[in-house]
Amino acid sequence: MKKNMVYIQSGGPTTVINSSLYGAIREAQRHPDVIGLIFGSLHGIEGLINDDLIILNEEDDKEIELLKQTSGAILGSTRMKLPKDYHDPVYYQITENIKKHNIGYIFINGGNDSMDTCHRISELCDELGLDVHVIGVPKTIDNDLAVTDHSLGFGSAAKYVINCVAQISIDARCFRKGKVHIVEIMGRSAGWLTASTDLLDDDVRPDLIYIPEIKFTIPQFLEDVRKIYAKKGSVIIALSEGVDFPRACYSGPVDAFGHAQLEGIADELAEHVKEKLKLPIRVIELSVPQRAFAPTMSKIDQEEAIKTGEEAVKAALKGEKGKMVVLHRLSNSPYKIEYEIEDVGLIANAVRMIPDRFIADQTRMDPEFKEYIEPLIQGEVDIAYEKGIVKFTHFKKIKA
Repeated sequence: MKKNMVYIQSGGPTTVINSSLYGAIREAQRHPDVIGLIFGSLHGIEGLINDDLIILNEEDDKEIELLKQTSGAILGSTRMKLPKDYHDPVYYQITENIKKHNIGYIFINGGNDSMDTCHRISELCDELGLDVHVIGVPKTIDNDLAVTDHSLGFGSAAKYVINCVAQISIDARCFRKGKVHIVEIMGRSAGWLTASTDLLDDDVRPDLIYIPEIKFTIPQFLEDVRKIYAKKGSVIIALSEGVDFPRACYSGPVDAFGHAQLEGIADELAEHVKEKLKLPIRVIELSVPQRAFAPTMSKIDQEEAIKTGEEAVKAALKGEKGKMVVLHRLSNSPYKIEYEIEDVGLIANAVRMIPDRFIADQTRMDPEFKEYIEPLIQGEVDIAYEKGIVKFTHFKKIKA
């Protein structure tokens, strides 16, 4: 019996999240005998709750092709956390809309919190006896998803961060006596993105790399900065936003998942440098472009994102449910992976830190880490421009 599918994007956007959507759409189009309408849920799970769905079959083919170079989340995202109680009215709304639109396939593209949503929806459908196949598609620039070798979006984000820090270093080291540069990089619980800057050559590599996996103290930080500035006349610091030390912002706002808003760690440390060391300082927060900058998209990241979207649809059509597509690495050189599926319950809310074997000391990574990262940032995408501006998808968003 032919059924419809709905695709959901959730959590922080990435450079390739829309590439996964592209892969899912194209694979679904290859099975018109079993998949009818392809819905997009606007603003994550909220679209399925509020019956705010669009018909992706109605979109122009050229706009769908542009998904491969469109950053952000074209369907809109959310950080809404579903309640634990399956008797909550929100679940009634979800199931009613599933029935109303004859949905048999649900794909949720996101990180560890989004996989919690995936897990809950799958359990709900099973409990109610609904023939609905719910599959997760991995995504997060933080690269902290459990079970999978790496997360889609990370490779492109790392490529941006690495190249951006290199350019900052080149600029900063023009002067005999320069500044202390603190570059704040995303990474709430794990320091994968910040650590990736260790791939740079010695002349542009950060002098100091601070990640959440390593103990951090203000006195040691100041001593590190003092020594390097005395020797070089400038300091380049790569700093994860999630580095742990007593901070005022920990008592500040939190999102729907209870995560503190960590932005501003570099500003706080800059005050310590100015007050205690009396050195000139510049704070650079890489911010949103880390996760949404098409010109530095990794070709490998794009290709794997597309393939993962395809594999999610294939898994659902084979009868799988409550699973997530994972990437399993077979070798580094040549780089080779295979796609598998795992129970999404093993991934929901779990966090994968950088393993100890990847860390050489408090400022450097092990060669094994470099072997792991290097393949993920390889390849350049032939980006289409119009009048010097990157072209991106414009959807008509025809409502279901």
